[in-house]
Amino acid sequence: MTTAVKCGVAVFALLCAASPGYASSCAASIARLQVKVDAAIEKRARADGWRRESLAATRNHQPTPYSLAATEGYPGQDLEVALDSLDRARAADAVGNTPVCRNELAAARTILRSRQH
Repeated sequence: MTTAVKCGVAVFALLCAASPGYASSCAASIARLQVKVDAAIEKRARADGWRRESLAATRNHQPTPYSLAATEGYPGQDLEVALDSLDRARAADAVGNTPVCRNELAAARTILRSRQH
């Protein structure tokens, strides 16, 4: 075999071995659902109109989805649970546990559906 052919075979083998590391069965679903949860948090935050600034806001702390959901008190608790489910889905996806990832995504979707009714 020529050097070019050997190099081509080596590159092909490396690409085939590396592709499962990039191909995540849940990553795209997690990202899509994160956008929906973020939108639900924003919608909930706008529903009550203006409120006084929190201490964290006056100290220039950037809001996170968790902090926004937490400021809503009881009405935002289910959104915090959805965010926790997304975190567990990410952790399961990171170790390749697809069934757990899908279960956590289903739990978060159920929470979002219950908010729409």
